[in-house]
Amino acid sequence: MSSPAAFSDSKKTNDPLRLIDVDYVQFYVGNAKQAAYFYAQAFGFEIEQVSDLTTNARETASYLLTQGNIRFLLTTALLPDHPIQKEVGLYGDGIKDIAFTVEDSTVAYEQALKNGAESAYEPMETSDELGTVVQAGIKSFGRVVHTFISRTGKYALENVKQRGQQFLPNFKLVDDLAINQYNRENPTGLFYVDHCVGNVPMGQMDVWVQWYEDVLGFKLFKHFDAEDISTEYTALMSKVMDSGRELIKIPINEPAEGRNKSQIEEYLDWHNNTAGIQHLALLTKDEVNTVGQLRRRGVDFLAIPETYYDLVWDRVGEIKEDVEKIKDLRVLVDRDDKGYLLQIFTKPLQDRPTLFFEIICRRGSESFGKGNFKALFESLELEQAKRGNL
Repeated sequence: MSSPAAFSDSKKTNDPLRLIDVDYVQFYVGNAKQAAYFYAQAFGFEIEQVSDLTTNARETASYLLTQGNIRFLLTTALLPDHPIQKEVGLYGDGIKDIAFTVEDSTVAYEQALKNGAESAYEPMETSDELGTVVQAGIKSFGRVVHTFISRTGKYALENVKQRGQQFLPNFKLVDDLAINQYNRENPTGLFYVDHCVGNVPMGQMDVWVQWYEDVLGFKLFKHFDAEDISTEYTALMSKVMDSGRELIKIPINEPAEGRNKSQIEEYLDWHNNTAGIQHLALLTKDEVNTVGQLRRRGVDFLAIPETYYDLVWDRVGEIKEDVEKIKDLRVLVDRDDKGYLLQIFTKPLQDRPTLFFEIICRRGSESFGKGNFKALFESLELEQAKRGNL
């Protein structure tokens, strides 16, 4: 797979829905300041900028976290009746918005509506002496929104990617924090959002596959049925939608019939029976170093049984990493016809089992670890059983 950075060009085309980059991933959280520290301490993100009462934001507070090409925007409500406060009450902390940089957000928004999208919010422009930002949003599955954002002046994406450049109007750079200095000296190596996984109720997967095709021009990349993703007790189905240009992939999961409750059903139970994003996969170029760093920082990962490593090497073959380190770190390995990948999954990142991260390294592979599905889902079932949700 080519380096994602190679596809973040800014050449203009006639396609109003050409997605240039994942501009940011926005989380709605109960306490943005504390959540920012958690992601900084646990995953090595830099707390770079803030919009809050000190920048004249009176209704919400937002923290911008950065690492490589990843930009997390953590937002909390400051008022008790604010819509964000109500969403956090319904769903807990979680991902609200996968925002895309486009050439002209108003034109992209209007084209998406013509293609069948429903408006989340109309174009809104903010400007100051540094430049102009225009944002407009459309509704996707469940609570999820996709924002189109276009930037000019100092707010252009190529500027924003540089440390020290203001992200949006009414943001300010934070004073240098000890955690930021520590993370610069001890980088975890995360640099790109590889994919984000959505969970939808049974019977809705194909509806949203069609939506991504019709509205945003995504293409079906891979399809996994209940035989691919099943254990003795649970099963699910998944279709992976591809934005093109290796920008981002969106697998959409739905539950399948099984003896017990699948992880998708558990997610929906604790997410107010509403579809949403279950996990983000964050890309690293060095799985061993990254996972080692994260474990030392206290990140909890799913337990993979010893027997997995008795069999995996016959299936996967030779890899460049030290196999003993892979085993010690409990990293999963899989291979397709393009190469191999390494992956590992955190336990839920908050008390509701509705969000986790995948740490993934691709050595040519374009797959999602099909050979690991059984071991992974058995581990997930063990965690579900501990929570009384299997």
